[in-house]
Amino acid sequence: MTLNIKGILDAVVSHAMASGKFEQVNGHEPANAPSLGLTAAVWTDSIQAVRSSGLDSTTALLAVNVRLYTSVQSEPADAIDPDLVDAVDVLCAAYVDGYTFGGLVRQVDVLGQHSQGLLVRAGYIQQSGAVFRVMTITLPLIVNDLWRQTP
Repeated sequence: MTLNIKGILDAVVSHAMASGKFEQVNGHEPANAPSLGLTAAVWTDSIQAVRSSGLDSTTALLAVNVRLYTSVQSEPADAIDPDLVDAVDVLCAAYVDGYTFGGLVRQVDVLGQHSQGLLVRAGYIQQSGAVFRVMTITLPLIVNDLWRQTP
């Protein structure tokens, strides 16, 4: 078996887009400023083997970043954080409810059995001369029986 990274990333992008919260969802970390409105981007952060592997195969932790962006110039300014947190809430509610992205992953490592767990960090970034308020979800995904082991 191999890591179906394209399928997993496409599923994370599709899930975010289906939430109806975003004007655009990119399947990559953007090099340029995102479009206007609430935008999301999805990309791979890390891959590591985890201790829940079987005797002849390795299970992996795939950490995916889901970053939500909006311009700090958005009006009304008092709606920036509530709008971002509302979108985070919708996504995280699905992630913690046993979401498997159509069976592509075993589970989201919500409480951190093999990772730091599901995590959301807020901050600011500057891209293409513009400043954005961001919230980055670290989405830890457990993928079963990924690589065969030699006995």
